[in-house]
Amino acid sequence: MKRRIVCAVLALVLALSLAGCAAERPQSSGRLRVVCTLFPYYDFVRQIGGDDVDVTLLVAAGREVHSFEPTPLDAIRLSEADVFIYNGGESEEWVEDLLDAAGEHIGTVLAMMDHVDLLAEEIQEGMQVRGEDDSDEIEYDEHIWTSPVIAMELCRVIGAALAEADPAHAQAYQSRLDGYLPELAQLDADFRQAVDGARRTTLVFGDRFPLLYFCRTYGLDYRAAFHGCSGDTEPSLATLKYLIDKVEAEDIPAVYTIELSSRKIAQAIADATGARVLTFQSCQTVSRADFEAGETYLSLMRNNVDALKEGLQ
Repeated sequence: MKRRIVCAVLALVLALSLAGCAAERPQSSGRLRVVCTLFPYYDFVRQIGGDDVDVTLLVAAGREVHSFEPTPLDAIRLSEADVFIYNGGESEEWVEDLLDAAGEHIGTVLAMMDHVDLLAEEIQEGMQVRGEDDSDEIEYDEHIWTSPVIAMELCRVIGAALAEADPAHAQAYQSRLDGYLPELAQLDADFRQAVDGARRTTLVFGDRFPLLYFCRTYGLDYRAAFHGCSGDTEPSLATLKYLIDKVEAEDIPAVYTIELSSRKIAQAIADATGARVLTFQSCQTVSRADFEAGETYLSLMRNNVDALKEGLQ
């Protein structure tokens, strides 16, 4: 019932908005109009699309992805898109409502989780588990872009979609894709070199853990306070004690946190153990400051190479 109401409200506001300002709407630039829900896809489109696309990030920089709810303005933005790229999964259940309300004329809709081999969420030893997480239903980890190897495949999918939606610039999209993929391959090589030369293979996150695909790609183990899409913010005393004991027992030099985190849990572990607190960017979103400074998927992930070396030394 709630979903039908949300869909109806968005559709009504969209219809009224378009009717009321149709004469005032700006003319199209002639470029392909692309709307993306998440920063990684927004940045991939920037790199591959170049000046041939107008790309909009729906979940704005600095916003918490897991609590995002679309507004009527978001519905209007979506209604004007030629291509819509979203991730999929439970964190984006709102997308279906938005498409029902405003997606009638979108030529290309891409759910990126449909294009990779998904990994089931894991509950590691010591991890906080809520009652509803303890079930037989498989929940798939949604953070597929965190592996540069998978990111390369996602970029190929995006490149093909842009070319199909805008055949006149297909060669330009392919050329930019061909230039971008070697940079992702070098990023992959840098991570492999960091892991190959490391003393240890375990990462500890005093935070949510959105890096399952990353760790699987590079053969790393991990412990964390919560799984990737957990809404929890306060760990149990048992979870906190487990992570402190893990860091002390293995003399782990760094505890990780992710972007937009309060860092409180990681700092508590660090205070108890003497470990450093380092930020590991999941790239699911970026801070407003990083966004305005022009940070990209590549620049953020290159920072992660240095953070990984510190944590594995």
